[in-house]
Amino acid sequence: MNPIEQQDNTRATRKSTHLRSLLIPLVLGGLSLVSTAASAAPDFGNCQVTGTRGSIKLETVTPGALSVRPVLPAPGWWNGDSPDTIKDGFEYCMAANMAYRAGLDRVIVVNRSFAQVVTGQAKGFDIALSEITITDERKKVVNFTDPYFSSDQGILVKTGTKVDKDSIKKMRLGVKQGTTILPYLTDKVKVAEHPKVYTDAAAMYAALAAGQVDAVLYDTPNVLSIAKKSEGRFEVVGRYDTSEQWGGLVNKDSPNLAAFNKLIAEMKKDGTFDRLATQYLVPSLGADPAKLPILTP
Repeated sequence: MNPIEQQDNTRATRKSTHLRSLLIPLVLGGLSLVSTAASAAPDFGNCQVTGTRGSIKLETVTPGALSVRPVLPAPGWWNGDSPDTIKDGFEYCMAANMAYRAGLDRVIVVNRSFAQVVTGQAKGFDIALSEITITDERKKVVNFTDPYFSSDQGILVKTGTKVDKDSIKKMRLGVKQGTTILPYLTDKVKVAEHPKVYTDAAAMYAALAAGQVDAVLYDTPNVLSIAKKSEGRFEVVGRYDTSEQWGGLVNKDSPNLAAFNKLIAEMKKDGTFDRLATQYLVPSLGADPAKLPILTP
């Protein structure tokens, strides 16, 4: 190669290198923009969101997302066995509608101890939607939204177990830690044996399946859904009419209580709750809670 050709090749190499140095940032920047646009796309699972996006403001622990604490398992309310598998359900889609109307892009499902949540000791969430009964005692340490659902306490047993208002007092009963049914059983029903207390609902249902307790008592919609999924192993034989109402729970220092109340009022008025109940609760319960026999203490 003569000196002139060598010089031309050097210039070409330099030009090619210069062009690459200009193009690579542009390409990478373009990919970054595509990635950012994709990650910013709203994700509300399988939920239908309605209302006006961004019509209300929430101050959330994670920017762009609503962090919600559920109780699992809760078929119909939170459809999925772990936070990363949940894509719909009454309370999940309730949260999705809240997030959408607040201009947020997604719902983050977080695990927190139920006992710590109801005593105001848990952090890192914006609202707990865990079928939580509003009580005056709990109001001393946490704040509740206006109620969004009315409930009572159902009695879940192995299929074929006979229960009446007298026999239940002598049975081995299981309840979930922190729930309102425990003082109801000890103070009003006056059971002979102190109920066994379980830290989570899954352990309570497992104890019933293993014969460690004769019956478990929990919110009627929840035990109905468990019975429906049990393929005939469990049934709900009655309920105590405790006139309970469920509300969203926030810590005392939450700035969002008024906004959550406004969102709940909107969803009551525009039919969102009725739609969610028809879509997720009726199919998952398998029975009308109002038609179950009522046991008196």
